[in-house]
Amino acid sequence: MEDEVDRLVAAWRRERPDLDVEPLEVLSRVSRLARHLDRARRQAFAEHQLEPWEFDVLTALRRAGTPYQLSPGQLLTQTLVTSGTMTNRIDRLAKKGLVERLPDPSDRRGVLVRLTPAGRDHADSALAGLLTQERAILADLSPTQRRDLAALLRALTAPFDNL
Repeated sequence: MEDEVDRLVAAWRRERPDLDVEPLEVLSRVSRLARHLDRARRQAFAEHQLEPWEFDVLTALRRAGTPYQLSPGQLLTQTLVTSGTMTNRIDRLAKKGLVERLPDPSDRRGVLVRLTPAGRDHADSALAGLLTQERAILADLSPTQRRDLAALLRALTAPFDNL
C-alpha cells in the first residue's frame, strides 16, 4: 500500500539523491497524522460546545479526582500555558459555569479552581466523543499493532517530556 509520503520521499530521492530523506518516512507521517487528529479532536469538542483549550483545562481538573480541583499553578504545569493565559481561561470557563474559584485553605492568598457539575458533564461527554473519533483513526490497526505503535511513539516522545 502506497501513501502520499511514499510519493513525497520518492520525489526527493529522485531530485536530491545526495540527501538521506529517511526521516521523512516517519516524521512526515506523524505530521500528517497530527493534522488528521487535530481535525478529529476539534470536531469532537465542537459537538460538545468546547474549544480544545477548554477541554484541556476541564479534563485536567477531571483527572485530578474528587473534588476535581487544582491550583492555577498545577493547571499551568498540565496545560503548558503562561499564567496570564491561564487566568484568562479560568475567567472564561467560570463565566460559562464550568469552573469556580475557591479560596485555598492552605494558602490565604491562593485560590483553587474546581470543576462544577456542568463542567464535569462537559468533560465526560467530550472525552467520550474524542475516544470515538480516535478509535476510528486507529481502527485499521490490530491491538498488537496499537500497543507496538504506542511503545515506539513513547520512545520517541519521552525525551521531550523531560525538557
